[in-house]
Amino acid sequence: MDWYVHLIFKIFLSFIFVFSPFLHGVGLVDLPFIKPEKVGMDAKKLKRVDQKMEELIKEDRLAGGIVVVARKGKVVHFGTYGKRDLENNLPVEKDTIFRIYSMTKAITSVAALMLNEEGKLSLDDPLSKYFPSLQAIKVLDKDELVEPNREATVADLLRHTSGLTYAWSSNKKISQALKDAGVLDRDKELVPMMNGMDKVPLLFQPGSDWVYGCSTDVLGGLVEVASGIPLDRFFRERIFKPLEMEDTGFYVPANKADRFAANYNFKDGKLTLKDDPKTSRYLENPAFKSGGGGLCSTAQDYIRFLLMIENGGKFYGKRYLKKKSVKLMTTNQVSEEAGWVTFGNQIREGVGYGYGFSVRVKMSDWDPDGRVGEYGWGGAASTHYWVSPKDELVVLTLEQVMPYSFNTEWALKGLIYDALLD
Repeated sequence: MDWYVHLIFKIFLSFIFVFSPFLHGVGLVDLPFIKPEKVGMDAKKLKRVDQKMEELIKEDRLAGGIVVVARKGKVVHFGTYGKRDLENNLPVEKDTIFRIYSMTKAITSVAALMLNEEGKLSLDDPLSKYFPSLQAIKVLDKDELVEPNREATVADLLRHTSGLTYAWSSNKKISQALKDAGVLDRDKELVPMMNGMDKVPLLFQPGSDWVYGCSTDVLGGLVEVASGIPLDRFFRERIFKPLEMEDTGFYVPANKADRFAANYNFKDGKLTLKDDPKTSRYLENPAFKSGGGGLCSTAQDYIRFLLMIENGGKFYGKRYLKKKSVKLMTTNQVSEEAGWVTFGNQIREGVGYGYGFSVRVKMSDWDPDGRVGEYGWGGAASTHYWVSPKDELVVLTLEQVMPYSFNTEWALKGLIYDALLD
């Protein structure tokens, strides 16, 4: 009988491999896997990804991570590396939960564009339509407060041209105003937080420049007001549940805490524990649902979201966004006057911004392995993703190392593009 059981088991495994693109609700099997050569990628060259990740771990640049590569809507590589928790010697596994920080922004942007399609908000709406107090916002001009030429709009929030900043990226006056207003306070609810935003000056006239800031957190508040339901509920009902993103949320519940990764700080060539998964604040449901950076997720959840975007807003037969909305997300919407994406003195020449993603407009010395048309973003703990539409390529890298580093993205990008056969 042993031979018979063995035969049945082999048939079952063959069934799973062949029909995995059509099966749902069973974890990783639900992802559309395929052999690399079937979609024009070299399996041997993709093994260099594994080698490079192991090198980065040996160099103590990261404790562990995950790399997912998909082409033509199918996953060709799903690699796990190193430890999710060095102190307890726990490995990274395919369902490990990561803090994705600013990778939350793309999801909030999708929520806003859904409401735009439904006529519940307009991209041209001024912010005061949803939060009347924001009509009083002033612009800081040479240390003086002046009236804005126009109100910031929903579109300004989506493309980071509102003039709203983060405290760490602002001058002292704006930083203090952000702190006084309690913006991004984990213990303050999202919509009440908006009521203090009128006291925070804008860094520039709306639409005239680009700055990374709390625009997407304000956008999350607009989603709540326009939809009439809390942001986390909107995410759950309209995005997470339909996409089967079962492990994505604003906190890690107790029954999943054993899968939560530790977060590390990298300094002077060493990794030190920054956030213990056993005592992390992410184990508790926060009052403030940060649309700009509050979510935790898994590789298998987030790649589903990216595949939906790459497929023009549709996944497994269900449409989430119109192609027109996805086009707005994945093409540059920032004016020539506003310039390129910048962080402090760092100018990412050739990189613009759409309604939710950075977009590569032209090549430059910045990220020379990138390609024109590439869109993507990252999170504060060095998580990252990029999509190359012309190559039908989606790449997701997850790790937990702060401050943010491009090490993994830049180490892998050239290798992955080199694995393309056509």
